[in-house]
Amino acid sequence: MRKITNYILCVCVMLTLFVTAADAVCPVCTIAIGAGLEGMRMLGVKDVLVGIWAGGLTVSLIGWTANFMKKHNIRNVFWYILNVLVYVSLLAGVYFVPVGNPIVKWWKNCMWGIDQFLLGILVGSATFVIMEIWYQRIKRNNGGHALFPFQKVVMPFGGLLIMTGIFWIIIKYLPTIGIVLC
Repeated sequence: MRKITNYILCVCVMLTLFVTAADAVCPVCTIAIGAGLEGMRMLGVKDVLVGIWAGGLTVSLIGWTANFMKKHNIRNVFWYILNVLVYVSLLAGVYFVPVGNPIVKWWKNCMWGIDQFLLGILVGSATFVIMEIWYQRIKRNNGGHALFPFQKVVMPFGGLLIMTGIFWIIIKYLPTIGIVLC
């Protein structure tokens, strides 16, 4: 088993050495969101908060792959639809992991009648898309330039941080005043 793992690791390293630069949605924010997602899961953060970051990461990866396909002149709509379906299927896989203790237990904890992880995914995806559209509008109105360095990173990342804060406040304080979340 160790030999196979080493082989796969070696192949991955070799492939990354020959990859050309990506014209992605934002590689830095994709990595930051992925690191934040795993860190939160390890710390035992509520599923809705983790879902916000998972939704943002998924939208970022979909955009990243779509930009890659555009750059390589892939124009068939089928491949773009397949791109979305693959990433959404991978995200949905957390509900169907065939182990004794799945990552997310379907409908075990809900918020406003929706599974917390699913609610977080929807909020995070919408937030990421809205912030990306807002960034494009700001850039268009500013002559094709960002207002400050790394604005393309800060806006989606900041939007996800704000939504995480809002939902943390909702989870923390609404039950203390008698509002039931599920």
